[in-house]
Amino acid sequence: IIGSSKSSPISVVNNVDLEGPPEHFIYINDYLPGERVNIPEDPPFGCDCKPMCSRFKKKCCSIVTGSVFAYDNDGRVKVPHGTPIYECNKRCKCGMECVNRVVQKGRMVKLCIFRTSTGCGWGVKALETIPKGTFVSEYVGEVITFDEAERRGKKYDKEGQTYLFDLDFNDTNAYPFTVDAAIYGNVSHFVNHSCHPNMTVYAVWADCLDPNLPKLALFANREIKQGEEISFDYLNQSKTKKGQTIKGETNNEETNNIKRNGVKSSSSYSNMVCKCGSKNCRKFYL
Repeated sequence: IIGSSKSSPISVVNNVDLEGPPEHFIYINDYLPGERVNIPEDPPFGCDCKPMCSRFKKKCCSIVTGSVFAYDNDGRVKVPHGTPIYECNKRCKCGMECVNRVVQKGRMVKLCIFRTSTGCGWGVKALETIPKGTFVSEYVGEVITFDEAERRGKKYDKEGQTYLFDLDFNDTNAYPFTVDAAIYGNVSHFVNHSCHPNMTVYAVWADCLDPNLPKLALFANREIKQGEEISFDYLNQSKTKKGQTIKGETNNEETNNIKRNGVKSSSSYSNMVCKCGSKNCRKFYL
């Protein structure tokens, strides 16, 4: 799979069974606006930094927006999880080599989609060592409205699996948009859960500065070894991937009461068995 002309190719390997990749899955590289969703990409301002930005320049995008400079000189994230990241955009005078342009450059690391032998379906592993703080991949999919997400969520709950990710990073009670990666998505569609993950999700803004429409960027939270499966915690994020069921087993077929948006908890979660295998595994989807 070649995600885009600037991305490293992704290989697909199955040495476990005869299962092929999802037949109806469509690979995309950026958000796909759903019905009644508009993703503006005309930022109202840009910085005047030349030739590139730095944490010492007070008019850089990250500073003007009230945040902090997120990356070191190698483009690795250095701010704590939960910190909003504002990259330079198309109105900025700095070039693409600016250290404040990371996620927008796309995935640079080599990855492999593989069939797991642990009963977790498909997973993704690193084909090279990934240093701590490195951007690994965006979580992309179809961007849909809250109402549409509620409708789809009921269907996905019955199936026991969903790829809905609420864009609720705006510190308000309302989050009008959700990313659905069930049909449209990229390599992150195949990334499994772990209770002790090696990646963390950050909210990133660049050309689209709508506070309700950040990019979802996965960064390595420690060094990831070559051949190691990559993962993130579907639950233990500052803003969680609410409702993504862990790929595992359940001893209760009644999943209809599971609430995708996490507003109301359900005892059904306590019967969802986690198979991540980490030493601090919570054992159940809690």
